[in-house]
Amino acid sequence: MRTQRISFVNRQGERLAARLELPEDERPLAYAIFAHCFTCTKDLNAVVQISRALSSRRIAVLRFDFSGLGESEGEFSATTFSSEVSEVLAAARFLEESYQAPQLLIGHSLGGAAVLAAAAEIPSVRGVVSIAAPFRPAHLRGLLGESAGRIEQEGEAKVEIAGRSFTIRKELLEDLEAQQPEVTLQRLTAALLVLHSPKDEIVPISNAAEIYRAAQHPKSFVSLDPADHLMSDHRDSRYAGELIAAWAGRYLTEAVPELMTAEPTPRLDNRVTAHTFAGAFRTEIFANGYPLVADEPIAYGGMNEGPSPYEYLLAALGACTGMTVQMYAKRKGWPLEEAVVRLSHQKIHATDCRDCPDPGAKIDLIERELELLGELDEEQRRRLVEIAEHCPVHRTITGEVRVTTGLKAEPEGAPEGERPEAG
Repeated sequence: MRTQRISFVNRQGERLAARLELPEDERPLAYAIFAHCFTCTKDLNAVVQISRALSSRRIAVLRFDFSGLGESEGEFSATTFSSEVSEVLAAARFLEESYQAPQLLIGHSLGGAAVLAAAAEIPSVRGVVSIAAPFRPAHLRGLLGESAGRIEQEGEAKVEIAGRSFTIRKELLEDLEAQQPEVTLQRLTAALLVLHSPKDEIVPISNAAEIYRAAQHPKSFVSLDPADHLMSDHRDSRYAGELIAAWAGRYLTEAVPELMTAEPTPRLDNRVTAHTFAGAFRTEIFANGYPLVADEPIAYGGMNEGPSPYEYLLAALGACTGMTVQMYAKRKGWPLEEAVVRLSHQKIHATDCRDCPDPGAKIDLIERELELLGELDEEQRRRLVEIAEHCPVHRTITGEVRVTTGLKAEPEGAPEGERPEAG
């Protein structure tokens, strides 16, 4: 995946900072907008993880800071629920004018309520996802506790939220109270996915039930148990991202049929890109349009969230072996029904190897077992075992291989803030 720093303006002319998460080849099949929770930012871990999960499925995601938060201009004290909705609409206009009209809206907490309200104003939207969203935006008033009374009496007040101080004005509370979620959800014609955790102590899961009841079909609900409100555990946000990506494919197919086909967008260079992020071994791989994940076992410091690099090497050899013997059997007209290849890898001392020139060294030993299913005679089976030894990947890893490494140069003349950045 690739991240581009971009910005757009809201209706007040304030510049809102954003990131556009793109597939590695920068050829998305659809675009989405992510609206973060109240007082959060676009860089909240859950927002980033979900955006990356979608971009790995070729859905580009625009995540942005609402005005007065993160890197965006403006005063947070001027925020109202309606202003957040208008900034979602501004993001949609920006995408339509600069890239492609958004087909998916995603919102977390109050951002979820904002995308539900904005969806009816964006004709291109085909799917909406609310994550831990309140049914009534006015739910936020209850979270402010005694501060809500001071805000109403004095017109504004400083409030501590998650250890940070924010000035909140009476206009925000009045605007929250004025919202009519029943009407908003009846106007929603796009497909709806409601995600919520029963462990959410900030916005109880009963809100999800109310959203689901008020909305029309098509609608879906999935529990995020055991996630907390902010999906602090990265496994919860990745799970949510994978759910959204799979669900979105079904509802974006009329506009983007490639999302549901087995064939990715054709590529001629056969490039594979691997992104390993700071603090972990987990690596996100983009191979000819297909998303994959590699990791190391827990015993080696990884999280065991995917095959190891050596297991991918064995997988490549196994797949190539099976393809090669099937191709040969088909050409010969032999009745090979299935080819099952089982492989293992270990390091052994060269003294255990009869043909090794240096008995003091260690070598890689790959053991391959071939199971051939079908009405084959012994001569056919013997020949297919011989053919397996000649599959292209086998020849590559046993032949002379040269790997060159170069450092990717930054594009000349690109402004610092506009250069694509990894992660």
